[in-house]
Amino acid sequence: MEPQVRYVTSPDGTRIAVSTLGHGRPLVIMPSMWLTTIEMYWQVPQSQANFQRLAERRKVVQYDNRGYGLSEREVTDFSLEARLGDLTAVLDSLEASVIDLFAMAYAGPTAISYTATHPDRVRRLCLSDAVARGRDFIRTPRQRALRHLIEVDWELYVQTQVLVTNGWTEVARSVAEGLIGGVTAEAFLATLRVARQDDVAELLPEVRCPTLVSQTRNQQVVSIGTSRQLAAAIPNALLVLVDQESPLTLANEAAMRMIEAFLDEGAESTNDVELPSGTAVILFADIADSTALTERLGDAAFRAKARDLDDGLRGVVREHSGTPIEGKLLGDGVLAVFTSARQAIEAALVCGRAGNDAGLPLHLGLHAGDVIREENNVYGGAVNIASRISGLSAAGEVLVSETVRSLARTSAGVRFEDRGEQALKGVGEAVRVWAVREAE
Repeated sequence: MEPQVRYVTSPDGTRIAVSTLGHGRPLVIMPSMWLTTIEMYWQVPQSQANFQRLAERRKVVQYDNRGYGLSEREVTDFSLEARLGDLTAVLDSLEASVIDLFAMAYAGPTAISYTATHPDRVRRLCLSDAVARGRDFIRTPRQRALRHLIEVDWELYVQTQVLVTNGWTEVARSVAEGLIGGVTAEAFLATLRVARQDDVAELLPEVRCPTLVSQTRNQQVVSIGTSRQLAAAIPNALLVLVDQESPLTLANEAAMRMIEAFLDEGAESTNDVELPSGTAVILFADIADSTALTERLGDAAFRAKARDLDDGLRGVVREHSGTPIEGKLLGDGVLAVFTSARQAIEAALVCGRAGNDAGLPLHLGLHAGDVIREENNVYGGAVNIASRISGLSAAGEVLVSETVRSLARTSAGVRFEDRGEQALKGVGEAVRVWAVREAE
């Protein structure tokens, strides 16, 4: 996958370069207002791999700061208001009402301000080595000494900064060359001067979305005290310490897993595989031991309870975007088809709970395959397999075929217990079956 670059226009007319990669809910990775550009990250193999990894399940969006990289360079306004305008223009260009935000370093105030004032737009916020007040960044004696180099020898300053933070590797040398031409000394100084004045600390209590505050161990730019105060002031924030060898890589393996888990939590997954035309995920739900229940309750009472449950199950199916089949069926249950394995599994679990609550526990089975639709019914070998799988399940248990488990992958938010190869009546080959369990 290679990123696509396009342009959006900020409210003051500044043209902002935007890169997108992948599909799904947007994850907008904001520029840090340090020596970073879209092209810089794509020069580093590890950061490139991390962006591609994130893009497997979402749309990764990056953009260059005004005055930097591929964005319009002839600008003088680097104020927080102008930067908020840039971010707003980027987000408004996306075909999504809700996004996730990732902000590093000096991008913190912009991200915090936007999230606090647009609570319905930001679902999750990641703050990495970030601050709410620009003056909270630590200015070490080394940084103060290097500051004087900017106006004297811009090229030497960039090379030295990259050397100090990343080591003088071949990749670092390539990055330094790109950064020297990616922003002028004047623009860089202007952004730093403005960023030092940023202060959005009063907005922190207004950030209501789940927030991950991460700080690199042994980081000499942001103190642990600053990160702790940041996390404490945000109502729904989590503070974590991470190891990071080089800021050029975005995150190491452990941090990437943590970021992905945070972003995936509570999200509607896009991992569900789209089924071909004519293929369906089939749910077969049948009341367990209906004969014994009829004898115990009496035919009239059992039929009344079964009708009520049938109505409830069909409602559950529709709520999960499934289609209950209205044609005549054998047994006391429901047959339904879905186009999503995830939604079918979710519906089956709800149906199982409904059956237990009604005192009419269900056998539940799921399979996926080609179906023949005729009037108000569906036929085919896949329907027969779903029925046979449901017959293997314990009362209230959901069993799925290997086909359904593969389609759902991790998107259903559940775990699967292997029940091995099962011989099914009327089916030539054994079918591997899995029991669905609630995620731990």
